[in-house]
Amino acid sequence: MCGIVGAIADRDVVPLLIDGLKRLEYRGYDSAGLAVVDGEVRRVRRTGRVAEMEAAAQAEGFRAALGIGHTRWATHGGVTESNAHPHISHGEIALVHNGIIENHEQQRERLRALGYAFESQTDTEVIAHLIHHYRSQGDDLLAALQRAVRELDGAYALAVVDKREPGRLVAARMGCPLLVGLGEGENFVASDVSAIVSVTRRVIYLEEGDTAEVTRQGVRIFDAEGRPAQREVHVSDVSLASLELGPYRHFMQKEIHEQPRAIADTIEAVVDAGGFSPALFGADAQALLRDVDRVQILACGTSHYAGLVARYWIEAIAGIPCAVDIASEYRYRKVVADPRQLVVTISQSGETLDTMEALKYAKSLGHAKTLAICNVPESAIPRASALVFYTRAGAEIGVASTKAFTTQLVALFALAGTLARLRGALTEAQQAEYLEALRHLPGSVQHALNLEPQIVAWAERFATKEHALFLGRGVHYPIALEGALKLKEISYIHAEAYPAGELKHGPLALVDSEMPVVVIAPNDSLLEKVKSNIQEVRARGGEMFVFADADSHFGESEGVHVIRTPRHVGVLSPVVHAIPVQLLAYHAALARGTDVDKPRNLAKSVTVE
Repeated sequence: MCGIVGAIADRDVVPLLIDGLKRLEYRGYDSAGLAVVDGEVRRVRRTGRVAEMEAAAQAEGFRAALGIGHTRWATHGGVTESNAHPHISHGEIALVHNGIIENHEQQRERLRALGYAFESQTDTEVIAHLIHHYRSQGDDLLAALQRAVRELDGAYALAVVDKREPGRLVAARMGCPLLVGLGEGENFVASDVSAIVSVTRRVIYLEEGDTAEVTRQGVRIFDAEGRPAQREVHVSDVSLASLELGPYRHFMQKEIHEQPRAIADTIEAVVDAGGFSPALFGADAQALLRDVDRVQILACGTSHYAGLVARYWIEAIAGIPCAVDIASEYRYRKVVADPRQLVVTISQSGETLDTMEALKYAKSLGHAKTLAICNVPESAIPRASALVFYTRAGAEIGVASTKAFTTQLVALFALAGTLARLRGALTEAQQAEYLEALRHLPGSVQHALNLEPQIVAWAERFATKEHALFLGRGVHYPIALEGALKLKEISYIHAEAYPAGELKHGPLALVDSEMPVVVIAPNDSLLEKVKSNIQEVRARGGEMFVFADADSHFGESEGVHVIRTPRHVGVLSPVVHAIPVQLLAYHAALARGTDVDKPRNLAKSVTVE
């Protein structure tokens, strides 16, 4: 949940490091720092924003051809300068680290016995001292790193420099993303390609257990056994334009409005494949998907809600039982393995630690039919999966996921259609109907975006509240969950979501004039049931905010406010109804003055447990 950038060049790398850290700010952090080697190791750290650290580095005249930088999201130890990265051992070794070291307490006691003193509360500092310990025994920096990581339990991405070896930096990866960027006479490391896209697009993604030596002249990579390894060079398609705000106030606003294009681009893959085809998911998909008799979806947060929508689609369209688990729960329970089950993981970043570990657990049980739905090519989860579908959302910077969610829904709908077709449960006429609905979907999403002025007025009323309730039924219940999540994570208004039928089984006790109730009420088979639930709320003095379809004949009355989304779009309605709840959360957060793109305590890519 932190950011790493490192560079070695024939020029001053400090501006490159700072620029890289600024491009990593979207991932979430509470402190920042950098260390350079310029005859000695010099370090600057600050709590707060990168700009504060940048001002301190400029004031102290930082210049060097070798350095590392970091944005930290606190895990071990509070938000203090002494806990911020980089960490230094004996003025010689400087190190930045993403991840969590689970055996840090045992290592700390061992190192204390060897005479090392600790200045921080972090798990990271033990790694710096451990490397220094092996370095003092005669190992060079790379060998010391390789020995040290063999003694670490947990997850890590590491970048390390040593004042005695100013011609290189070394790196290691286990469980957390790390890549090497290739330049001309200069090379880089980063946790995310966005940190270095301004200087190179040629990148190597390190694999589990890899260590690397990075010099001006080139890169050497070693596998978990310490053997030289060849890794493929990729040309990143992340553009600088996608990392800039343009005419928008916030990345979240930009990404909400990019959804028609992102959805259209994702649908294009389905159209290019000639419809619901196994080819969408990889060369081996035909064989792997042919005899699937049940589906298990694993995901976290917003991606989990996408999975909940998919359960309705997979069971209704394909006729296959589908279970959806929160990844962090699945990995810690005894699971009954089924070799004919398809295990689907969903992750925007492809690096979500809980989802990755859940996938590893499923594979350890013998599940060979694995599919990743992801937005980031060559990330860890797709590489560990037999099949993959890449959504085409483009770079998503805002912490609160928007376009990644709706493109995941499109991918999951394509999966439902493909499974149905393979089972003979989808006629050509039905496929044609679904494909036509997909083609119209970007236009329907744009119509929903056009409701923004009306939603702004609602949001201003929400901004004064401290609690909200979201209701939905059937396939729209997960959209209520997503709406509640969006509202609380960026506006800090406490929000909960329930199936509307559950209202009278407890939540109704919360309803009063200070608890606004948002209802997802499309014109489907459950509309009359939803109307009955609305009357239950009105009878208790609750104020209703209803997102209905244009053709639902849903009228306003005292205490019942209605915004009409486009006409009901059938089975794809959850995609359209996701838009207004995103806009409601965004504008409520604006009205409350919160940091929309970087909400407190949260990070974009959750790479710690």
